[in-house]
Amino acid sequence: MAKEKVVLAYSGGLDTSVIMAWLKEKYDYDVIAVCCDAGQGEDFEAIEKKAIATGASKAYTVDLREEFITDFIWPTLKAGATYEQYLLGTSMARPLMAQKLVEIAQREGAFYIAHGCTGKGNDQVRFETAIKALDPAIKIIAPWRSSDWDFQSREEMIEYAEAHNIPIAQTKAKIYSRDENIWHISHEGGELENPWNQHLDTIHVLSVPIEAAPDEPTFVDIDFENGVPVALDGVKMGPIELLTKLNELGSKNGVGTIDIIENRLVGMKSRGVYETPGGTILFAAHEGLEQLVLDRDTTHYKKIVGHEFAELLYNGLWFTPLRKAISAFVDETQKVVTGTVKMKLYKGNAIPVAKKSIYSLYNEEFATFSKDEVYDQHDAEGFINLWSLPLKIRAIQKQAREGGAVEHETLERKVLKGGDFVG
Repeated sequence: MAKEKVVLAYSGGLDTSVIMAWLKEKYDYDVIAVCCDAGQGEDFEAIEKKAIATGASKAYTVDLREEFITDFIWPTLKAGATYEQYLLGTSMARPLMAQKLVEIAQREGAFYIAHGCTGKGNDQVRFETAIKALDPAIKIIAPWRSSDWDFQSREEMIEYAEAHNIPIAQTKAKIYSRDENIWHISHEGGELENPWNQHLDTIHVLSVPIEAAPDEPTFVDIDFENGVPVALDGVKMGPIELLTKLNELGSKNGVGTIDIIENRLVGMKSRGVYETPGGTILFAAHEGLEQLVLDRDTTHYKKIVGHEFAELLYNGLWFTPLRKAISAFVDETQKVVTGTVKMKLYKGNAIPVAKKSIYSLYNEEFATFSKDEVYDQHDAEGFINLWSLPLKIRAIQKQAREGGAVEHETLERKVLKGGDFVG
């Protein structure tokens, strides 16, 4: 009788390496490992070999990088979506990874998908919500939530790995939980679990600490078309090349590292250090260009929409009608977000210092303090009278109530005085 097939989201790290052996040992499943290359710079050939050596019957590597950028990062950038300062690096990758897991499970005839997310984190929700949205017939195995799971800590998992000769990078002295892709890297665990501990400079992987950044600024021009970055310093680039180059520039200048305590979806707070060098530059540049080309009402409403987009993405609701509808609205606003932004990178800062666009709504002739032929400053008086009229009436009525009996005719004359009403 053929064994049940399980597709395992496999990274080759501590959790999934132990889970691989555990699935074989506990249930004798036929485990198919799926490695998702989202730009974390791993040796995927070595990871595939490790998966087979650890007990997988097959090992796939799926290159997600360009699809990740174009279909997930760029829509999030265009929406201006951030969650409590966090630029959603892990959140954006999970629905795409889940999609690939489902595709391979369907191809292999597997009815189970397993993942290494803990029962305390957000990723379990993101993976499983996406899987259910794409194929509700697939069953999910989440070992960290299983009553058969034998481990209560990563220290215990390290001991298990050592006893079963499973090669791992973690040690009890260096026990950060990390997630990396072409957009960012996150760090959790270890000394970070005490919020009174400063994170150590040695935690940095993508960026240098601010103190180690150069004393001279770096400048880079970023060209956008319809809200999407397409060139650096006038040189057209594909999405992988462009983001990789901005990561290099941001890293060198200490840009994009934050240390925050965020509110997880599952109801607890967690502390994380995030490094997002290129993404931080792009968010600042994109917002700078929008300031130039979007009208006031669209700008203000888009902030509300961006917040809702971020909540949906953070909470694992990418494959929903609302997220798609918001993206449609965002795409409409981005038709004019075309132009160039000059960014200054210096000691952890990414500052838009100059911008231009054929769709610019900024007009020096309107904005100047000098004499102009377009704007008559005397017109502002009538505008202010009308704009403030409800407040003026309210104040007069309040004065009348507090001052005792006031004839209605006297009040009416007081309101009309000065030509506030016409006709």
